Amino acid sequence: MKILVTGGAGFIGSAVVRQAIRDGHSVVNVDALTYAACLENVASVVDAQGYTFEQVDIRNRVALDTVFARHAPDAVMHLAAESHVDRSIDGPGDFIETNITGTYNMLEAARSYWVGQGKPDSFRFHHISTDEVFGSLPADESVQFTEDTAYDPRSPYSASKAASDHLVRAWSETYGLPVVMTNCSNNYGPYHFPEKLVPVVILNALAGKPLPIYGDGSNVRDWLYVEDHADALLTVLEKGTVGRSYNIGGENELSNLELVKMLCAILDELRPHQNGSYADLITFVADRPGHDARYAIDPSRIRNELGWRPSLTVHEGLRKTVQWYLDNETWWRPLQARAGVGQRLGQDADKAVKGTGS
Repeated sequence: MKILVTGGAGFIGSAVVRQAIRDGHSVVNVDALTYAACLENVASVVDAQGYTFEQVDIRNRVALDTVFARHAPDAVMHLAAESHVDRSIDGPGDFIETNITGTYNMLEAARSYWVGQGKPDSFRFHHISTDEVFGSLPADESVQFTEDTAYDPRSPYSASKAASDHLVRAWSETYGLPVVMTNCSNNYGPYHFPEKLVPVVILNALAGKPLPIYGDGSNVRDWLYVEDHADALLTVLEKGTVGRSYNIGGENELSNLELVKMLCAILDELRPHQNGSYADLITFVADRPGHDARYAIDPSRIRNELGWRPSLTVHEGLRKTVQWYLDNETWWRPLQARAGVGQRLGQDADKAVKGTGS
């Protein structure tokens, strides 16, 4: 199968590209190479047979039409998006343009190509989204997001992703475009751009800097190892029912404070701190606006219909992640110099502290 992957130089997108190549697919990697993209993420497959890179912005419809005509993909996996919540609070415009208008352009380019090919039944448009579109859950652990949960976005980021989800459903219902959709929980793992909670904690700890946690650290997330996510996404592409959505979770709920303490314990073991535990560096900072209290995925549909489950526990995945950052300083060190990386955005810019971005 030839798969057109948008955002394939980003965190999750590059994991999909690497997994797809390992699975024997051809890949057309379409990425604008904005601030969070890094071609080093796909360096391991750049010489692989069937891999092609196109530097194209999904806001450019003409360029997208050219890519479809040139490569004639069998499927699209649409991951390109602005994804950092703090940045969406600080500057929502880019999120509207990329996540909404960009998705519209992708849908129209894909539809035009699909119609031109005679509307093949085998074509797929896989839209990859987030559980943040569902809003916030109560503390009751029996309550989880399902595919039927009503949308209730709370940040410019989640609102823009909710809008893109609705566009994809509309193009399926109105034009018959064969789509599948997924909404995932918080990802972590190798090649995670150093502005989100897990990499910020690891890299701040190694530098002896404060480990910032919003509020009291009680916000709960479900954590999904990125390579497990990539495997799930390809499973949905190949086996998912057209028009259906699938929630993808790691089955690993932790509060932010629990997660940071777990990271500190792993670092204490793998790279002992000279002056006690890394947990001594934990610092609580003012909460960000619209910070959802809890996310939790009910993964029953993908488990029961497609037979997929995550392969790693959160402790196993975090240990692999910490070890990867310890072994790959040449990857993350240059990225720390990019504008705004590691800074808390979206509130009190004049009093910015190093932030989590999760």
